[in-house]
Amino acid sequence: MKNKLFFTAIITFGLLISFNASARNAVYKCQAYELNVSYNDTTFPGDVVFVRMKLTAAKGQKNSKNAKTSAKAVITDKKKNLSHSDFFQISASKKNTNELLAGLPLSTWTEAGSYNLTVTYTPFGQGSQEFTIPVTVNQKEFEKEEIPLSSKNTEIRTDTSPERIAQINKLNSVFETVNEDGVHSLECFAYPVNCERRTSHFADRRIYVYSTGKKATALHNGIDFGVPEGTEVTACSTGKVVMAENRISTGWSIVIEHLPGLYSIYYHLSEMSVKEGQNVKKGEKIGLSGATGMVTGPHLHWEIRMNAMAVNPDQLIKDFAFNPEKK
Repeated sequence: MKNKLFFTAIITFGLLISFNASARNAVYKCQAYELNVSYNDTTFPGDVVFVRMKLTAAKGQKNSKNAKTSAKAVITDKKKNLSHSDFFQISASKKNTNELLAGLPLSTWTEAGSYNLTVTYTPFGQGSQEFTIPVTVNQKEFEKEEIPLSSKNTEIRTDTSPERIAQINKLNSVFETVNEDGVHSLECFAYPVNCERRTSHFADRRIYVYSTGKKATALHNGIDFGVPEGTEVTACSTGKVVMAENRISTGWSIVIEHLPGLYSIYYHLSEMSVKEGQNVKKGEKIGLSGATGMVTGPHLHWEIRMNAMAVNPDQLIKDFAFNPEKK
């Protein structure tokens, strides 16, 4: 039977401390261990709710060095689950300390309101425990745009060839991969180009107008930076290149793994400077912007995926992993 730790009770006793406007830190102490939890309790549709946990065994407590804490989290309302994720270890397992992180992506269609985030965990491999903490999702309006497509872009957008379908399936398979050993960096991201001009924004609601006169709706999954062809593109954070190839829809494309289930994507490049399997550092050149694939002009499409879901890239520019030295 699970033991439930109600952090709402901790709020009553003043042990829940805010360290910035949208993050919370909760502390729970028992005879066997101390649990510190940091998470962003106020968020928006399309953002990720990140939860960081640190468990420290009490003095005299006997735990094996290999006794890892496993944990999973779910965000719910009264009717359904909105998001769920397993935690992954973010530091080498120590005899008396376990540190974990999870990211729960929210759909851009998530309604504003109050939700519950429930974490179930096994401290140092022991019996299952559970606690629930509140999450508030604020309202956000997304832009709408209508984009007329040339006959060439219409042909690309409506291409149902086996080659394009195979490329789509391969990319989705990458996004769905959660490599527990893929912890490359916990630092905040940086923008991949030195440009403030955005020609399209994250989660724009699009209507494509085909050259045939037909229309189709779509969601823009990233940010388009209006940079000239040949602009240097850099890795937004340290990671491993898991895809670097030419695709029908997105042209020369690069995907970089940064954390388990967390990827950055760079589309429509004119040149690539990296190859699949290569490790890259934050700020390292990975290619040049271009106008390959389905485009209406030169630009860089930059996108972030968390557990296969497209999420707001701007959120990752901040300290999303609640690094202690940033507090």
